[in-house]
Amino acid sequence: MTPNAASASSGPSRRSFLASTAVATAAVAGGMPLLAACGGSDGDSREGTTSGKAAKKILPAFVAGSVVTPDIPSKNGSAVGFTGKLDLAGLKTSVPKKLGKGGRITVMSPFWGSPPKAGNPYYAGMNSLIGVDVVWQNQDGNTYDQKLGAVLASSEVPDVVVVPGWNMGGKIPSAILSKFADLGPYLSGDKVKEYPNLAAVPTDAWQRSIFGGKLRALPMPSSYVPNIVPLYRKDLFDKHGYEVPKTTDEFMALAKEITDAKAKVWACGDMKWTAFNSFGVPSGAEKPLGWILVDGKLVNRIEMDVYLEALEWSRKLFAAGYVHPDFKLGKSQAVDPSTKFAAGEFLIYNNDISSWYGQQASQATQNPDFRIWGMDIFGHGGADPVIYATQPANIFAFVNKKASESVIRDVLAVANVTAAPYGTKEYMLTNYGIEGTHYTVKDGVPVKNDKGNQEVSNAFVMIASPAATIAHPDFPDIAKGQVEWQQRMGAFTKKSAFYGMQITEPTRWTNLTNDFEQLEDDIVRGRKKIGDMQQAVADWKKKGGDQLRDWYQKLLDDNGSAAS
Repeated sequence: MTPNAASASSGPSRRSFLASTAVATAAVAGGMPLLAACGGSDGDSREGTTSGKAAKKILPAFVAGSVVTPDIPSKNGSAVGFTGKLDLAGLKTSVPKKLGKGGRITVMSPFWGSPPKAGNPYYAGMNSLIGVDVVWQNQDGNTYDQKLGAVLASSEVPDVVVVPGWNMGGKIPSAILSKFADLGPYLSGDKVKEYPNLAAVPTDAWQRSIFGGKLRALPMPSSYVPNIVPLYRKDLFDKHGYEVPKTTDEFMALAKEITDAKAKVWACGDMKWTAFNSFGVPSGAEKPLGWILVDGKLVNRIEMDVYLEALEWSRKLFAAGYVHPDFKLGKSQAVDPSTKFAAGEFLIYNNDISSWYGQQASQATQNPDFRIWGMDIFGHGGADPVIYATQPANIFAFVNKKASESVIRDVLAVANVTAAPYGTKEYMLTNYGIEGTHYTVKDGVPVKNDKGNQEVSNAFVMIASPAATIAHPDFPDIAKGQVEWQQRMGAFTKKSAFYGMQITEPTRWTNLTNDFEQLEDDIVRGRKKIGDMQQAVADWKKKGGDQLRDWYQKLLDDNGSAAS
């Protein structure tokens, strides 16, 4: 995201932060299930789950915020949208009284880039607003899992520890149960109303924050509409009269029409991620990895005919020469496609929804005719696309189990500020820093300077965030387009049986699907065959896939399905 983006699209994900599709599968020894709130009389049992009436006793009450009204309300699981210019004088106040009591709290969080110095103006400004002395222990985001494991295995655990979902591997889930506090006594039911911005956090995000039968985390909410968008060069489509495809067959025909290798123009990048949505393949990027109910039977994505059909369709694009040569080098996103996409060497590729704005903003000055837009996900064989919801939160902040009540309340005071909605003074300071020091506003558009880019990054937003929000004062039409895209695609999006649940698979089955993504990429590039995938699925079943199915089935039998 570029400096002048006043936005929060779907909440950061690993793909947004690291441009990676690999997500770690969490596991604990012993093979006992840890679902969105494993129950038991002691509350820390790893067996069973908390659902229905039991979950309602734990979850915070939901009270919609009334301080700011979005220009585009949420619909079909979309983010809310703001399309107006930013008026600093008109910013609302969502936290009229300091809730912090002046205590000191330490926070360990992943950071990508060079962390700012302690005591910088941004940190000082936030601490003053909140009334808490927050001391950051920033760690390299690329190696955070190693640091996380070491810290949680020690007796020196900071007051707050941020844990992204992709870092919940190995012994981390069991450490969460033993090291972190139950926030229920402070947030469950009407207690959350003491912190109005936290009360406005969607219930699904809180459900995802139940670990071991207790509300142990502060979530970073996200839209449940998948974040991968087929992006295309609208300016070049308009120039050449290309029509946006509505089916996989139309896409293949369009790809042939666009491609002219002699002129160094190709139709697209690797479209595998879009193909999975077009053909109705569940996501393999989040826990639980691809399990859904089909006619009452639990089936994994890799066993579905549509999984092979999506791979074969993607392979045909490569085989026909419609895919830009750079994408043949490795994984789906092994190369940064932005430069050659901007140069018009290919016209379509799939990427995170944040790239829709990011690409447009980066080209605004040097290439004023450049116009990027998002295609609706097209269906296959005349059918609508079948899209499976992503999890409603995937980054969490935990509080040390040894923390005193005063420390916990100071942490919640911080979270109540950082969860403030767009259009408030608290949001502006959290996301932009101090006017004149970190950013300036011109024609209703906030623009960060170098100091702002250095200091106001990867920090307070990691403790808690508001409901998913999209706002681009410099490109309001893109903000509108993004939200409306989510709303249209949300109409085709459904929740899987395990939606919203925290699941930790037994360690003996953790690595069963580790090699599948590489095999997918090899197949679509012609290095392997569909038959190789069929053999890999057969091996998966023999090595524990069928047993893992039984394990998941027991969870469903005991706790019911979240499918919609």
